Amino acid sequence: MAVSYVFTGGRYNGSSVSVLGRNPTGASIREVPILGGTGAFRFARGYALTSTYSADFKNGVAIVEYNMYVLHH
Repeated sequence: MAVSYVFTGGRYNGSSVSVLGRNPTGASIREVPILGGTGAFRFARGYALTSTYSADFKNGVAIVEYNMYVLHH
């Protein structure tokens, strides 16, 4: 999985956090690494714990929670 989360308001407006790693969707809780970002999160490191609340595979829709733990300068 490779995804960037962009902040569009508040203190971190315009900054982003980048996640890149294996996301075994069959597991109830998954851990994926945070490998950088932009703006306030440049050189960020950390991890995200993800869990799926609901999924409709027929229509390709899922509701997923991300709890991110980020170290940045």
